[in-house]
Amino acid sequence: MSRLHRFFRTPEAIAGAIILILLIVMALAAPLLFPGDPQAIAGPALLPPFQDWSLPLGTDRLGRDVLAELFHGARTSLAVGLAAAAAALLIGSVIGTLAGFASGLIDEVLMRITDAFQTVPSFLLALAFVSIVGPSLGIVVAAIALGAWTGPARVARAEVLSIRERDYVAGARVIGMHPLEIAFREVLPNALPPVLALSSVIVAAAILTEAALSFLGLGDPNRVTWGGMIAEGRAVLRTAPFLSVIPGIALVLTVLGVYLAGEGVVESTAVRRSLS
Repeated sequence: MSRLHRFFRTPEAIAGAIILILLIVMALAAPLLFPGDPQAIAGPALLPPFQDWSLPLGTDRLGRDVLAELFHGARTSLAVGLAAAAAALLIGSVIGTLAGFASGLIDEVLMRITDAFQTVPSFLLALAFVSIVGPSLGIVVAAIALGAWTGPARVARAEVLSIRERDYVAGARVIGMHPLEIAFREVLPNALPPVLALSSVIVAAAILTEAALSFLGLGDPNRVTWGGMIAEGRAVLRTAPFLSVIPGIALVLTVLGVYLAGEGVVESTAVRRSLS
């Protein structure tokens, strides 16, 4: 049975995949369905949902189309989640591989640096970084990755420690391969699967962190974000709760979808290992 078939045998994986597919479709379709500036005035202010079928989810305080903002916000959430996860996994894998393969003083120094980063809550670290450097999409991604790489680094180090003494690694040393070449060409590829299993957690955390930063006014001001939409609706929460509820539901479903899909990947991998 293929890995894809094993993945779709779990109900949580199916649910997560459906949610993620909808998110990807929203992100890809946003510039096609809602071309131009999604923050442009589209109708009367605070139009409730389902009152005008040209504006099915209504408008915000400035008369902007909530549905257009929701679709374009999906692009931001997807971009931040994937980019931050990729950066965190890359940094963590490199540092964890170096620490585990080199051991000794290098291992000690890199692990103490990792410990130092872990003592600061990741959100507070991202908050401080964005506040100092300034809000933009790239800075938000860097800030999130800065607080998320420690988990992959520890997992990668643990895997490398168990792999570095295997026969094929010893053989690579015998034939004169450079230690860095052995570490990143022979050892790291075999240590990656457990590290990649953390990707769903990092993506979900990145999406939530970006939304929280945007809610606090520290997101990219040139992009529509779900966190910014929630913050915008807070001022009229009693009279127009849909402005915060709609992006809030989208945010919860997205994080749930990422988590369920990640659980499906873990379970399908566990089945494959038990059968091997």
